[in-house]
Amino acid sequence: MGFLLVFDLTNEKSLLSCREWMNLLCQHAYCERPDVILVGNKADKTEERVISTSDAQRLAQELQVPYIETSALSGKNVSAAIDMLLDLVMKRIEESVTKTRVHKATKNSNGGIHLENANSTKNKSCAC
Repeated sequence: MGFLLVFDLTNEKSLLSCREWMNLLCQHAYCERPDVILVGNKADKTEERVISTSDAQRLAQELQVPYIETSALSGKNVSAAIDMLLDLVMKRIEESVTKTRVHKATKNSNGGIHLENANSTKNKSCAC
């Protein structure tokens, strides 16, 4: 599971709220450090923009999350933001699977490593 933490580039209050929103995500998420992408939306509104890219990037560094600017109106970087999030989620899943496999590895008497097959039928109590 991952989250797009979206704020409005034309509204400074929305950027200031991101810290609080991130705290809420961390409190209620499935894990201690959820996958989050900070997204500055309304990048198309250059005349109305009040938040600089550098200010948003600084917050992203503070929160330790990637940052991207999008425009829902034009569609600019919307797919890229979702792809970034999916990459983070998939990386977490791969790491989780790898850790699970490592925990199932045991050393045999020869000093080698025995990998337990998760689908092994040797511990079943029936013949099926």
